[in-house]
Amino acid sequence: MKLDILAFGAHPDDVELSSSGTLAKEVSLGKKVGIIDLTRGELGTRGSKEIRDAEAKKAAEILGVHIRENLNMRDGFFINDEAHQLEIIKKIRHYRPEIVLCNAVDDRHIDHGRGSKLVSDACFLSGLRRISTQQDGVEQEAWRPKMVYHYIQWKNLEPDFVVDISDFIDVKMDSIMAYGSQFFDPNSNEPETPIATKNFIDNVKFRSQDLGRMIGKEYAEGYTVERYVAVNSLGDLI
Repeated sequence: MKLDILAFGAHPDDVELSSSGTLAKEVSLGKKVGIIDLTRGELGTRGSKEIRDAEAKKAAEILGVHIRENLNMRDGFFINDEAHQLEIIKKIRHYRPEIVLCNAVDDRHIDHGRGSKLVSDACFLSGLRRISTQQDGVEQEAWRPKMVYHYIQWKNLEPDFVVDISDFIDVKMDSIMAYGSQFFDPNSNEPETPIATKNFIDNVKFRSQDLGRMIGKEYAEGYTVERYVAVNSLGDLI
């Protein structure tokens, strides 16, 4: 299946927290959308990798994405080297996305910035035909996405553009709360973590609200770019 948009996250829930409103909107517009998680989040304080597998599947169903996969890289310890790059290149060449979304370029969790650079590098390398990859014994053709955008996570990075998600904020929040093991639950006996507080969940929605306010909409999600954003005319801007 060829995808229009492929979103990568270092951990299950990275994509939901940062760009799920955008993905749900694109699905509603008829776009083919997929998510690939680099790790299973096995070092997380709460829950387990098996629980997070089930939560990721539930979140994908809420968003209506067409595929969701996990590359089973080591949470906390994956690196940006040839072996890891090739795993991502194979997926890019298989799904041939026009647009790739990936982790924030700089963030609190060390996996986020590292995952951001890993995916970005793989997107470039995927376009080099002399890099050979195979799937099911068949040589893959080179493919480079047209655009790579980085969503914003824990740190309040200044976005280069924002997407109006006003009609999809409820879908976004539902997809986040599919990760019941990770986020605020007053009845949970799990240890408290920075993301398991009511304040954190309230802040996720507030950030979308604040970005929406800046463009005269109710809710929005922000992204940074690797090269200039181009429009055909001034009328393309909202």
